[in-house]
Amino acid sequence: MATQTETQNSASLPSITSLSTDPVHRGAVTTSLNFYEPPSDGAKPFNYVEAPPEGQPERNFGSIDVPVTIQDIRGHETEYSLDQNAFTALKNVPESAEKDFLDDDSIKNNYYPEIEKLLLDNVPGSNKIFLFDHTVRRASPNAHRAPVTRVHIDQTASSAEARVKLHLAGEADRLLQGRYRIINVWRPINGAVESFPLAFANSASVPDEALVGIEHRYPDRTGETAAVKHTDGQHWCYWSGMDDDERLFLECFDSENPRGRVPHTAFVDPRSGPNAKPRESIEVRALVFG
Repeated sequence: MATQTETQNSASLPSITSLSTDPVHRGAVTTSLNFYEPPSDGAKPFNYVEAPPEGQPERNFGSIDVPVTIQDIRGHETEYSLDQNAFTALKNVPESAEKDFLDDDSIKNNYYPEIEKLLLDNVPGSNKIFLFDHTVRRASPNAHRAPVTRVHIDQTASSAEARVKLHLAGEADRLLQGRYRIINVWRPINGAVESFPLAFANSASVPDEALVGIEHRYPDRTGETAAVKHTDGQHWCYWSGMDDDERLFLECFDSENPRGRVPHTAFVDPRSGPNAKPRESIEVRALVFG
């Protein structure tokens, strides 16, 4: 399985300190999101997926917190689509055969076929799916992967093409002549989200100049993700209390739609109390053809 796209140690997560008696909150919320700040020396920004070489920082760019109002799409799910907004919301998805989400092989055997069918059934024109990795995130101490509280996009145009060539080398020339996309399928795995919900931008509100390619350095290769600068007019959303029978499709790249890239990030909801259930979620990343 490929190394995961975004990493964040649970120890670095911001704390939730405000008081609340209601575990699930609805409606618009104002909070701070973490946006890109360029390297002070003007160098090309980079991020090491694993431990950096001696003397190198894990990343050479900074970040800035910006207050943002995030709108709740609950009750308005059908108003958004991949082609128009680079995300879509699905409700009433049948219960998964995968129960624990603890073992990678079990996830691949039980959950991957469900994701493949879900994409084929809900992405118009799709005819071939290749699932190339997944990440389970848990907002709890000592979790292997925690929610990422930094605005980002998992792939860029160059890294999407590289993914096709990496995973489907024998078919790549033919597949790259048609439409290809990378779609991240996101869901909670421990019931309704009470803490660290996922924010995602309406892609049409994010100009190209807000996106910055980041060298994503693996031990054996270099990929590319996108960091995001804050700009006026960005429209941010979340899906309040997202539950186990709901799925978000987050489009990271679309060869036929230049706006087919959706910035996203976990965020601290200031309404969440100290006893809010730690979020657990899984995202599966897919190459979608057709």
